Amino acid sequence: MSTHKHVGMICMALCLTILVVVSGLLIGKYPQARTTAAAETEQAYSTGLFSTDSVHTIDITMEDWDAFLETCENEEYTMCTVTIDGETVPNIAIRAKGNTSLSSVRTYGNDRYSFKLEFDHYQDGGNYQGLDKLSLNNCIQDNTYLKDYLTYQMMEDFGVDAPLCSYAWITVNGEAWGLYLAVEGVEESFLERNYGTTRGELYKPDSMSMGGGRGFGGDFEMPEDFNFSEDMEYMERPEGMEIPEDFDPSTMEIPEGMEMPEGFDPSVMGQPGAGRGQRPIGEEEERGMPGGFGGMGSSDVKLVYSDDSFDSYANIFNNAKTGVTDADKTRLIQSLKTLNEGTDIESVVNVEEVMRYFVVHNFVCNGDSYTGMMVHNYYLYEENGILSMIPWDYNLAYGGFQAGSDATGLVNTSIDQPVSMGSTEDRPMIHWIFQDEAYTQQYHQYFADFLTRFSSGKFAAEFDRVVEMIAPYVEKDPTAFYTYEEFRTGAETLRAFCLLRAEAILGQLAGSTEQVDASHLTVSAMGSMGSMGGPGGRMPENLEGQTPEGFAPNNMEVPENFDPGSMEPPEGFTSGPPEGWGGGQRPQPPSGGFGEMPMPQGAPPN
Repeated sequence: MSTHKHVGMICMALCLTILVVVSGLLIGKYPQARTTAAAETEQAYSTGLFSTDSVHTIDITMEDWDAFLETCENEEYTMCTVTIDGETVPNIAIRAKGNTSLSSVRTYGNDRYSFKLEFDHYQDGGNYQGLDKLSLNNCIQDNTYLKDYLTYQMMEDFGVDAPLCSYAWITVNGEAWGLYLAVEGVEESFLERNYGTTRGELYKPDSMSMGGGRGFGGDFEMPEDFNFSEDMEYMERPEGMEIPEDFDPSTMEIPEGMEMPEGFDPSVMGQPGAGRGQRPIGEEEERGMPGGFGGMGSSDVKLVYSDDSFDSYANIFNNAKTGVTDADKTRLIQSLKTLNEGTDIESVVNVEEVMRYFVVHNFVCNGDSYTGMMVHNYYLYEENGILSMIPWDYNLAYGGFQAGSDATGLVNTSIDQPVSMGSTEDRPMIHWIFQDEAYTQQYHQYFADFLTRFSSGKFAAEFDRVVEMIAPYVEKDPTAFYTYEEFRTGAETLRAFCLLRAEAILGQLAGSTEQVDASHLTVSAMGSMGSMGGPGGRMPENLEGQTPEGFAPNNMEVPENFDPGSMEPPEGFTSGPPEGWGGGQRPQPPSGGFGEMPMPQGAPPN
């Protein structure tokens, strides 16, 4: 008996020794992760407002709610009183919030906007349970009400510094308004909760210059001298596509069965230019186009190092969320330089956390993100030269951004090639993972760890619990964008998608090339951007005369059997359509991707 006892003690000692050694190796390899964890500060709202075991209540009291709604797209603050779970907080600032979703609300024919509450707007240091900013998301373009919630919960559970969230039943002056998702603002309280009182700098890189929303073109005005003929020529084309100088779009033949809007005349649309690449730096600002036309593909928001000039990173520094100095800017640029060189990554990247971020991010297939076409919807945190990513805005994840996505293709999206319309070489914050075999293996191991949530039944159990918790509120939601039946169908589709996605990735990790069949799923059942008319929702108001009266691309009907490969090239085209186009398939990018080619609004990325 004593022998067994000694053997047990020896085994325990060996286990402890191994644990200490492994821990020491991890701490040595990821010192920044240890520092961050030690600096975390507990906040009362973490277990109060953001407890996820019930739906919270928030009542907004305001004298003239209707007048406030009429001015929501101006994103101007108005004073109100809020009562959260029975606790009343006066003198709170409220405004509508959003990017393309802000202007898209009108498309649904109602005024269910997302809102931002600032507890410290009218009173320095004002807060609720320690929280300074609160977002109330309206769940637009998400039939499931679950995409943001599910992603933030998976991020948090997997060790990523993510905003906290919970569901809230909103009433206005005591009257039911609807079920919203309450999300912690990524600002001062978030920084203190995750990094302590001594912390680094926070940025929200974005070069979107059109589409609505504070800081995202909500006050964008098209320059008086703008016309497509001149300005579109700076948009890059795929390599090998030749467009003749005398190209006339009016010579294009409309395929049989395709109905164009009444009065449509393609000749009034601006002709594409010779594709001479990007406009010289600074010219956009001189001509009143901050961030460049459409803003898609700007190198700074991709975190690409170009030079040491502050001006080259305007889309980062102009979107700083903390007060940054020249020294802070210089330090960030140097970190980006090292990141792009691909050497000594651990000196400039919080390796473990960024890798965990991309595991969850690449699982949920979000085309409206850093790895997507628009290259936005993320926060960049920098402390002592170390960079990390903070997640934001996943209502268009799970294929929602790629309107009309093929479910099987989406479920089997490669975890090693996650960038839409390009390659990882164009996204240095993820490219380093695939530059080094050791990092790639570690990334794959993290994926295997993450997927145990699905094989163990943990995901399904929690998913089902949340659906049943919010279902009664969805059913009685007076301002809902969708019917209760659409919610139920969407939730069932999302649940099935996640389980199939996990299965597909397990196959990828095992080296299998066989695809998981998801053809029975309809991606749009979960909600998508397709019904909203693409980014921005509408054409700029002062393009009068450059588009035909009544022209709306969303009114174009494309026959089911339409094959773009059958289209006759316009007069003057000698090289034919780009390789890969035709046979009913979407065009495939040439080797290396499309570079910085802004795609048409609503075009689904590969």
